[in-house]
Amino acid sequence: MAGKFSRSWELVKASAGVLKQERKLLVFPLLSGICSLLVLASFFAPMYLSIAAQAGQGQHPHPGSGYYVGLFVFYLVEYTVIFFFNTALVGAAMLYMDGERPSLSDGLGIAISKLPQIFGYALIAATVGMLLRALQERAGLIGRIVLGMIGLAWSVATFLVVPILAATDDGPIEAVKTSAGMLKRTWGENIIGTSGIHIIFGLAYLLLVALFAALIASAYSIHAIALVVALVALGLVAMIGLALVQSALQGIYATALYRYAQYGDAGDGIDADLLEQAFRPKT
Repeated sequence: MAGKFSRSWELVKASAGVLKQERKLLVFPLLSGICSLLVLASFFAPMYLSIAAQAGQGQHPHPGSGYYVGLFVFYLVEYTVIFFFNTALVGAAMLYMDGERPSLSDGLGIAISKLPQIFGYALIAATVGMLLRALQERAGLIGRIVLGMIGLAWSVATFLVVPILAATDDGPIEAVKTSAGMLKRTWGENIIGTSGIHIIFGLAYLLLVALFAALIASAYSIHAIALVVALVALGLVAMIGLALVQSALQGIYATALYRYAQYGDAGDGIDADLLEQAFRPKT
């Protein structure tokens, strides 16, 4: 396990090297975040106003069938947006690993060409998400734990779907099957690498919050309100920046895993010997 963790960590660092060379890849998660917020506002603002109106009339707000239909449509649109920009990111990363210097339009062009497959995969993901949510609402504590584990297993099994959609003409169902099949070869680096990214950035978020909380408390103690406002704004920008780097790094990492697992070719920016060790056949 220690050796596998070490190899996964090296893969993460190699992916970070790709991001360092192609910083424009950060634009894709930025666009994804902006569009996701717009989708969120467009769906939940009317829903909130409706619930508030019912409460104002003395009615007890309760979700009906329309609520669940609206929630499913929200999931579908939100997943489509996220997968679209993830596909653009992965597509651009693949071009870089092929020795090209991709532009933003190159990544977006790949995502646009895969839009039917992306929508199909979003439909699958939204259906799975709604089913798990509905079951969790009716399950007890043990049932929720089990369903949470099922959700985690789904995330692991579909980790390589976006790279598959970006690189092939497979439909969404075939991509899910292929991703699950590749799990046999990538499960260690998949789980350890993505968990490592989450842990690293989780610690970074905590340190960032602690730092700015201390600075804001100090500024507030001397009644420097303008400085407090500036520190809050700076802290939010720093958090957004960390989130963008994390999202981009995860996309590049998934691309590196898929590329070698499928083609046995590391490509530019990733050490071939490193990937050869990472995917050494189990004995």
